[in-house]
Amino acid sequence: MLFQKNQRKISSILRTIYKPSLNERDIDHLKDQIIQIIKKFNQKNSKKKLTISEKTSLVICYGDNINSNQKSSIQVFQNFFKKNLKKYFNAIHFLPFYPSSSDSGFAVKDHYKIEKRIGSWSDIKKVSKANHVMADIVINHSSARGLWFKNFLKKKRPGKDYFLTVNSKFNTSKVVRPRDHKLLKKIDIFKKSDYLWRTFSADQIDLDFKNPSVLLRFIKIMVHLVSNGVTIFRLDAIAYLWKKNGTNCINLKQTHEIVKLLRLISNLLNVETIIITETNLPEKENLSYFGKNDEANWIYNFSLPPLLIHAFLFENSQYLNQWSKKLPNTKFKNSYLNFIASHDGIGMRPTEGILNKKSLNDFLKRLKKNGSKFSYRKVQNKSRKVYEANITVYDALKNSDSDPNGKFFLERYLAAHAIMISFEGIPAIYFNSLFGKSNDEAKYVITGNNRDINRYKWSYENITKKLKDKNSKQSIFYQNLVKLLEIKRKQKAFHPNAKRLNINLGSKLFCFKRISLDKKQTIISITNCTSVDQFPKINKKYCKWKNIINPKINSLNKSLKLKPFETMWLSNI
Repeated sequence: MLFQKNQRKISSILRTIYKPSLNERDIDHLKDQIIQIIKKFNQKNSKKKLTISEKTSLVICYGDNINSNQKSSIQVFQNFFKKNLKKYFNAIHFLPFYPSSSDSGFAVKDHYKIEKRIGSWSDIKKVSKANHVMADIVINHSSARGLWFKNFLKKKRPGKDYFLTVNSKFNTSKVVRPRDHKLLKKIDIFKKSDYLWRTFSADQIDLDFKNPSVLLRFIKIMVHLVSNGVTIFRLDAIAYLWKKNGTNCINLKQTHEIVKLLRLISNLLNVETIIITETNLPEKENLSYFGKNDEANWIYNFSLPPLLIHAFLFENSQYLNQWSKKLPNTKFKNSYLNFIASHDGIGMRPTEGILNKKSLNDFLKRLKKNGSKFSYRKVQNKSRKVYEANITVYDALKNSDSDPNGKFFLERYLAAHAIMISFEGIPAIYFNSLFGKSNDEAKYVITGNNRDINRYKWSYENITKKLKDKNSKQSIFYQNLVKLLEIKRKQKAFHPNAKRLNINLGSKLFCFKRISLDKKQTIISITNCTSVDQFPKINKKYCKWKNIINPKINSLNKSLKLKPFETMWLSNI
């Protein structure tokens, strides 16, 4: 009965996506194909739950973030993980590990293979036995040098009719762009002139989801990933999926319906899985991907990184406080994925409607002084706007106008991560951030790619040696960050869905309350966002609570003193 109800839901979603281009018979056939994929998987796999709790923390990495001559890079990473990260993380996001022609893995040539130097599907399965594994479904586009596109040009399967072409009458004047290159590429194909759609680069050709075969292909890819141990799916660049003449071609209804369909399918698989949408967009648009609790399980908390960094660089938490107050609490089993750094830069679109023009300009100027490059996007009047700042968190926070010599760079860095780790949601730390990695200027000089500035790859011997030296920069950053994660894992009030209440203590501090699901534990997270001591005017009872970051410093006085960029987690138990 339940399965029949879900079959009707699948049919309803397919009608919304494809009517009137498909008739009822075609929709029924497509539904039956989807049901067969689900049934076939469930016959081979018994039920398996996925547990998310206060113990859940995610490390973001490339499959080849650590290299050694002896083994595949995922095996090298696994050895490193067991020795140094296992106690603090139980989820690993491997960025695209497929054969790729550009963009550090995001121009996928073959979704069913793993790049040989990175590893194999058996390596992924081994990692998944003890950890949640998250992987990318690079769903919007595929490589111009991949099998699908080669077949597309020959009208062969798989790939026939997979890629989006439009004619010269297609109105692109309202299209929202994430890049500044030429969107369309004229191509003479099949005895006529058409234009290929390229949202992200000349090597990344957009797929045509108006062709149901493309949708079916990605459902099969998702199930193939589950079969190989992946249980968390990052839907890359999902907002740009559907294009319609004369529209902005972003966040269209059909795109949301496709996310709904993937969520419904994931719910019907015996192995419990999670869908996360990657939508580097203004806040309201980003939040829309929760749907009515029927789209993404998780969404990236894209506004958090720029607002956190802004607060510390200008020693002013005004914008951070205003944003936190308005941010809705998540529903149970939905979650924010909190992060400060990723393989890309610090997105600026999420600040739209939050930072005013002067504040944004001042922010960009400060980041430039700290060594940032900038990636741009085209806007409708053909001018350019900064899309993201390409800089490591270490360099972004190293110096500020109030601290030009970086006296408090470590304190700023740790405070930003302490907020991110304790905020409502699931903390995700980029691998290089664990070691305070600075801009990779050498790689940038070689490639000229702005994003390569934050994609450094380590040798196993080098990073292991650095961590053994307790006085090395890498070891100091690592020890301080994993200490916060270790504390976090033991606090019920840091469950991803534990209630968050913003406490506005003025523009020098950032404070919020977390309350455990059983309401037994309350934690006050309070941070000094300035380079001078602060004495917050807070309820006297909180002053007597236990400071779980540093239990030795617990004065039991009637007031609190926070040193420059200090964070306290005050717990009632």
